[in-house]
Amino acid sequence: MPQEPGDGLAAVVALRRLADRLEDAAVEQAMRAGWSWPQVAEALGLTRQAVHKNMPSDSLPPE
Repeated sequence: MPQEPGDGLAAVVALRRLADRLEDAAVEQAMRAGWSWPQVAEALGLTRQAVHKNMPSDSLPPE
């Protein structure tokens, strides 16, 4: 853990951004591989609606 609270919080922000990018890429890959929204949601431990909400609208394939 960093000595300065600001450094620790900055690390948390960076990790969240990285996790978001990894999730977006994994969802896109799954959709291209033919996965359904319910399958993606189950794999992420989310509802289908939550997956839709978290994805940029221009990257969503049709249902």
